[in-house]
Amino acid sequence: MLHDLIGFWFELVRDWGYAGVVILMAMESSIFPVPSEVVVPPAAYWAAEGKMNFWGVVAAGTIGSCIGAFLTYLAARWLGRAAVARWGHWIGCGEAKVARAEVMLARYAAGGVFFSRLLPVVRHVIGIPCGILRIDLRIYMAATLVGSFLWCWVLAWFGRRIGQANPGAINDPGRFMAAVKGEALWIVAACAGLCLLYVGMLYLTRRKEPLP
Repeated sequence: MLHDLIGFWFELVRDWGYAGVVILMAMESSIFPVPSEVVVPPAAYWAAEGKMNFWGVVAAGTIGSCIGAFLTYLAARWLGRAAVARWGHWIGCGEAKVARAEVMLARYAAGGVFFSRLLPVVRHVIGIPCGILRIDLRIYMAATLVGSFLWCWVLAWFGRRIGQANPGAINDPGRFMAAVKGEALWIVAACAGLCLLYVGMLYLTRRKEPLP
C-alpha cells in the first residue's frame, strides 16, 4: 500500500508539475504524513531532464511549505492548548512535546523555528506549538521561509544527484526511494552543517553587541 501511495505522489508531481509540488509540500508542512523526500527529489530529477526548472522546484517547495505552515499555525492558535492536550497525540504532538517546544522557542525564538524546518518529522508539527504559544506570526513565517528554502534546496540538490547517478530510477518509486535513503546521511549532514553555520553567525553577532 505504501508503495502505491508513493507512486501516486510521484505521478502527482510528474503530471501537475509545480502545482503538485506546492500541494504536496503544503500537506507535508502540516499534519498530513507526506514526506518531503518523496516530493522534492523526484521533481528535481525531472528538472534535470528539462521537464521543470531546478530553482522553480525549490521555489514551489518553499511556497508549499509556507502555506502549510501558515494554515497549521492559524489552526493551532484558534484551537488552543486544550484541544492539543486532548487530541494532539493523534497527530504526534501531545502536551509533552508542546512543553518541550515551548522551552526551545523561549530560548531560541526564531532560531528554534528555523532549526525545526531543517529536521525531518519535527518540521511537520512545529507550527502547532508556535500557534498555541502565539509566536509573532511575522517572525514565525520569516524563519519558516528561510528554513524551508534551505531544506528544499538540499533535497533538490540530492534529487538531481540521484538522477544523474541512477538514470531510469524514477520509473520505479521503490528504487528511487532506496536511492534517497542511501543519501539520507548526507542530507542530514548537510542540514546539520546549515544549523551549525546559523549558530556560529548568531554567536558572533551576539559577541559584537555592546555591553549595557
